[in-house]
Amino acid sequence: MKKLFEINPKVVIILYMVADIICTGAGMGVPIFCILLGFPLGWYIARRIYLSTGFSQLTNSRILKYSLLAASFTFLIMLVIWGPTIRFLFDPTFDIKNFGHPLILYDPKISFIGWQVLMIFISPFLQLLATIFAAFITLTREKLS
Repeated sequence: MKKLFEINPKVVIILYMVADIICTGAGMGVPIFCILLGFPLGWYIARRIYLSTGFSQLTNSRILKYSLLAASFTFLIMLVIWGPTIRFLFDPTFDIKNFGHPLILYDPKISFIGWQVLMIFISPFLQLLATIFAAFITLTREKLS
């Protein structure tokens, strides 16, 4: 198990990127699995930092920095996938009602805007929260044992 935390950081970043892309594909563009990937990612980040340096003043800021990097990669993927569909808001000939998004806000255009905001901004933020939550739970457990 200790070898898992001694892998080259560049290899870990590449493995995360591949896993995030696979999770995005498994969710068919909806990043539910990317959000769930935040939990093992937070555990890994916290364990790796704790095993290499122990707990110090910089531990929390390093966890936040790595979590932000992971969430920004997911944000970039969501921007590539869902960003081009924003132009449909300005196309009067496009039938937004039949786009395929859930019509939860009773108006097709408002629901479409809500869907875009959810996919592009809120989902990476939820992944960030999941990663930070798992990291701090891991740190709490490490400090207690």
